[in-house]
Amino acid sequence: MYPRKKIIKDYEGRIEPFKVAGNVYFAGTYQESSHLIDTGDGLVIIDTGERTSLYLLIESIWELGFRPKDIRYIINTHWHSDHTGATEALAKITGAKTIIGKPDAAYLADYGLFKPDILINDGDVLEVGNVKIRFLHTPGHTKGTMSLFFDTRENGKIYRVGMFGGAGANSLVSEHPTYYEGARKDYLNSISKLENERVDIFIGNHCWNNNTDEKAKILKKTGENLFIDDREWGKFLAFCKKRCEALEEKSNTIHL
Repeated sequence: MYPRKKIIKDYEGRIEPFKVAGNVYFAGTYQESSHLIDTGDGLVIIDTGERTSLYLLIESIWELGFRPKDIRYIINTHWHSDHTGATEALAKITGAKTIIGKPDAAYLADYGLFKPDILINDGDVLEVGNVKIRFLHTPGHTKGTMSLFFDTRENGKIYRVGMFGGAGANSLVSEHPTYYEGARKDYLNSISKLENERVDIFIGNHCWNNNTDEKAKILKKTGENLFIDDREWGKFLAFCKKRCEALEEKSNTIHL
């Protein structure tokens, strides 16, 4: 479940940009998801990917029919460079304001990434045009990981869109360079928090979170939109929980 392909070079993972549903679009690559929201009063970008793949993101924005200069906000779900590497450059080019969870700001400085314009906390809401994005602090993958939720309209129906801002388990082991004490406990608490959210359209923090690339192919070929599925959010959270609990058991065994 949730297989991951090995990609070597940035351009090898390029995915043709497409509309997910309503005003939500995919503009990233297989290895580095980026989503675009058309708010009716400017654009919002969720995560920018590595610095070396910025050219792919900009090209995808143009291909979708939008202008990079219309980006008003860049939301960074957490500080890791595969989500924030291109943020500084994109902000300089477009004049967009950058956003990240407050607990992650110090890491941006430590790793020389970018200086954020807006620091968000649990429960904060960003209102842009006709979109209200609500943030939940869901630490574990990093201390400041933020998940987000907002509504979109597709064929006259309103759907709730949701993203787990940092689902990866790679940073939940002590050997990982960005691991912090208590990360696994935080991660499990975050999942419990996210289980209370209703999500009709689950967008992945990485393509392998929700099989973005495969669903995109089906959508293009048949018109069937598998992104609209109110069961998938719960299934993915259950997968994440089980994976983390396995790490906990392994850790306890090692220390016995």
